[in-house]
Amino acid sequence: MLPESSIDFATAAQSAHWFDRARARREFLRILKPEGWLVLLWNERLTDSTAFLRDYEQLLLTFGTDYEDVRHDRTTDAVNEFFDPSPFQERMFEMRQEFDYAGLEGRLLSSSYAPGPEHSNHAPMLRDLQEIFTTHAIGGRVRFDYKTRVYFGRLQGSEDREVK
Repeated sequence: MLPESSIDFATAAQSAHWFDRARARREFLRILKPEGWLVLLWNERLTDSTAFLRDYEQLLLTFGTDYEDVRHDRTTDAVNEFFDPSPFQERMFEMRQEFDYAGLEGRLLSSSYAPGPEHSNHAPMLRDLQEIFTTHAIGGRVRFDYKTRVYFGRLQGSEDREVK
């Protein structure tokens, strides 16, 4: 366990949507030095900017186990709960990843909403993924376009800290 008021900077990337926000905020307040920084980052995959991304999105909607519940458009809605009542800022950057088929399959299978090998949707999902890749690959690669969102602020909340 980290000591109280021992950290200048806490960050979570691509994961804060899994946190119990109230508990996480209390823990950030506990470990951060007074007015320490909290930084939250998400890569939001663009879902309709290319034919490949539209087909990939449809694949996830068709086969994903809980994809609609954890889509990026839902994960950043509650950012305020991590910071409130502290003000925070947001910056956005463009980002891109390119994958060959093995990388694309690995990226898909590393997602929490991808059905595992024991699931009845696993094999059909991979067949469709191969078809999507074959249809859209240029030079043996496909491209994911993202908006990287960075939320940052100094947490204030002395009312949540134990005064010593």
